[in-house]
Amino acid sequence: MASEFQNGPDQILPAEDSTTTSPDVPVRLRIPETGKAIETTPPVSIPGLLKRTATDFPDHPALAYKAEGKWNKITYKEYYELVRTCAKAFIKLGLERHHAVCILGFNSPEWFISDLAAIFAGGIAVGIYTTNSSEACFHCANHSRANIIVVQDQKQLEKILAIKSRLPHLKAIIQYEGTPTSADVISWEDLLIIGRDQEDEDLERVLKTIGVNECCTLVYTSGTVGKPKAVMLSHDNLTWDALSICERLDVKKGEEVIVSYLPLSHVAAQVTDIYIAMMYAVCIYFADANALKGSLINTLQEAQPTKFLGVPRVWEKMHEKMMQVAAQNGRVKKSLASWAKSQALHYHLNRIKGVNGSGWGYCLASSLIFKKVKQALGLSRCTLFVSAAAPLAADIKRYFLSIDMPIMEAFGMSEASGAHTMCNMGSFGLETIGMALPGMKTKILNPEDGQGEICMNGRHVFMGYLGDREKTDEAIDSEGWLHSGDLGRIDENNFIYITGRLKELIITAGGENIPPVPIEQLVKSELPHVSNVFLVGDKRKFLSVLLTFKTDVDSDTARPLDTLLPSVQDWLKSLGCPAKTVTEVLEAGPHPKLLEALKESIDRVNQQAVSNAQRIQKLSILPVDFSVATGELGPTMKVKRNVVAAKYADIIEKMYA
Repeated sequence: MASEFQNGPDQILPAEDSTTTSPDVPVRLRIPETGKAIETTPPVSIPGLLKRTATDFPDHPALAYKAEGKWNKITYKEYYELVRTCAKAFIKLGLERHHAVCILGFNSPEWFISDLAAIFAGGIAVGIYTTNSSEACFHCANHSRANIIVVQDQKQLEKILAIKSRLPHLKAIIQYEGTPTSADVISWEDLLIIGRDQEDEDLERVLKTIGVNECCTLVYTSGTVGKPKAVMLSHDNLTWDALSICERLDVKKGEEVIVSYLPLSHVAAQVTDIYIAMMYAVCIYFADANALKGSLINTLQEAQPTKFLGVPRVWEKMHEKMMQVAAQNGRVKKSLASWAKSQALHYHLNRIKGVNGSGWGYCLASSLIFKKVKQALGLSRCTLFVSAAAPLAADIKRYFLSIDMPIMEAFGMSEASGAHTMCNMGSFGLETIGMALPGMKTKILNPEDGQGEICMNGRHVFMGYLGDREKTDEAIDSEGWLHSGDLGRIDENNFIYITGRLKELIITAGGENIPPVPIEQLVKSELPHVSNVFLVGDKRKFLSVLLTFKTDVDSDTARPLDTLLPSVQDWLKSLGCPAKTVTEVLEAGPHPKLLEALKESIDRVNQQAVSNAQRIQKLSILPVDFSVATGELGPTMKVKRNVVAAKYADIIEKMYA
C-alpha cells in the first residue's frame, strides 16, 4: 500500500462505495456533513480505542473473572498488553491480513482478548455459537478463511478436530481451558509465551496498515432459514455504535461495573459488550456457563452492578424463580407483597403516561420491600435494567415494574452493529422498543395504516454480507437504508413499535396478512405457565396455536425434560387436574378443566383481535418444549418456524382435519 496510507490504525482508507462483500475492500463512511456532535465524532479504530482507554484509565479494572472461588481483575493496562501479546502470537502462527480468527467458547477474558487480538493483528474476529454442530462450525470457519481457531475446551475442540482436514486455510488451534489432548493444539499459556518472545516490529507494521473503514469483525446470523450469512462490520461501525449506546445509557467514564450476562454466548451482543466497555472504561464481570441454572444471582450479588443487561431468558428465569419463592410465603407476606406491587405498578404506569410524583405508598414500599428484593438479587446499586437480543413479553416487563425494576427494551440486529433503539429511564413503555439511539435514523417504508417495514440509517449500518452481493443489495438500498424485515410504526413521540415480521407473515386462505409474533406474545401474557407459543394458519381457513409448557432442563445437554416446573404443577393442581410431567398431561388427552382454562385465555386474546381472521380457533399441547439443542430455536433463541412446522406437521394436520 502507498506510503500515504501507512498511518493506521485510525486512518480512513480510500473507498469507492459504501458497501462491499470482500473482506479486503474498505467502504465510504456514512458521516453526515452536518449534524449533532455524536454524528460527526471522529472515527476511531478498535486498536486506537483500546489504547486510548488504557492510557486514560491504566489502573481501572477492565475484566473480572472468578477462578477457584476468587474474583480476579485485569486492569485496562494489563488488558491492552495481553491483547498485543496475543496479536503477536497470532502473527507468528501465520494469521494473514483479512483472514479470520474463529472463537468458539463461552464468555471469558480469553474470548475477549482473542477477539481484539485478531483485529490488532490485521485479521477478522469471528465468534461462533457454542451450540453449533461441527458442520455449522465448518461453514463459519471455511467461509471466513480462518487461519486460527480458538476453542474453550475439549468439547468444543472435538468439533474442530472433526472438520480440521477440510479447512485449507487453518494453521493453528488454541485451547484456553484445560490441557490440550492433541499434540498440535496450543494451550493458552503457550500462546502467550509465543507472543512474549516476539518483538513489536511486526505488530506495529500491521497496525499502520489498518483503516477504520475496513472489516474487522464477522457476525454470522443465527441461520433460522438457510445457511448463516456473514455480517461484515467495520471499526467505525462498532466503535460508533458503542458510543451511541453509552450516550443513551448515560454511562459515566470509568463507571465501576457492568455484568456480562451471556451464558449462551450470544455472539452479536457479546461483541457489543466489548466495545461498550472499552468506550467508557467500564468493568465487565463474567457470568459463568451455569448462569441460567442459578449461578447468575451469585455473580450479581458479588459484582453489585450499576447497570445490568440481560437477554429475555435471563429475565424469564429470574421471574420464574421469584414466583416460586413468592408461592412459599404466608398470607401476611403475600398481602404485604401484593400491596407493595400495586404501589410500584401504579407509580411506573403513571410515569409512562408522563405523570410524575411518587406518593407516600410507593416511597414506603420502596423502602420496606423493594430495597430488600434488590439486595437479594444483587441489584441494589443498579440504576438501569435492559433487555436485548429478542422481544421480552409485556407481562414479564409488567411484573418487574411491579417490583420497582423497570426494564428498558432495546432493539437491533447484527447488521446494525448490535443496537438501533433503546428506552431509558426518562422515556419508556411496556410495548415500545424505545427511540432511535443518538445519531441514528429510522423510517417506516410504504406505511399502510401507519405500519410498514422498519428501516435504519447511520454509521452503524454494516458493510455487507461476505461474498454475497445479492443479499447485500436486498438488505441495504441505494440510499443507505438498512431494511430490517420487521413491521412497525412510530408514534407522535418518536417511540418505535414492532408489530410483526415481514417474512413470518401468515397469509390465510382468505388472503389476510397476519403477523404471528404479537398474537403469540398476547397468548404468553395470558398463559404465564406456557413456555412457547407457535401460531399456525398459513394458507389455512383459520388460525390455530401450538403450546409448550415450562419444564425442567437437562443441565448437561440443555435439552428440555418431561418434568414440569413446580409453578406449572401447582397451577394444574389448582385446576383440579394434577400432573408432574407433560406425559401425564397428554396421556389420556388433556383434562377437560385444563382445556377449559386454556380456551378461556385464548378467548381473552381473541377479544383483542383486529379482525375475525386473527382469532385463534384451535389449540394443541406439544409433548416437549422448544430448545436450541432440539433444533426449534436458533442460537439467539428465535423460533425456527420452518423446523417447528415440519416437526409437528402431523399435529397441525389433525387440527385442520
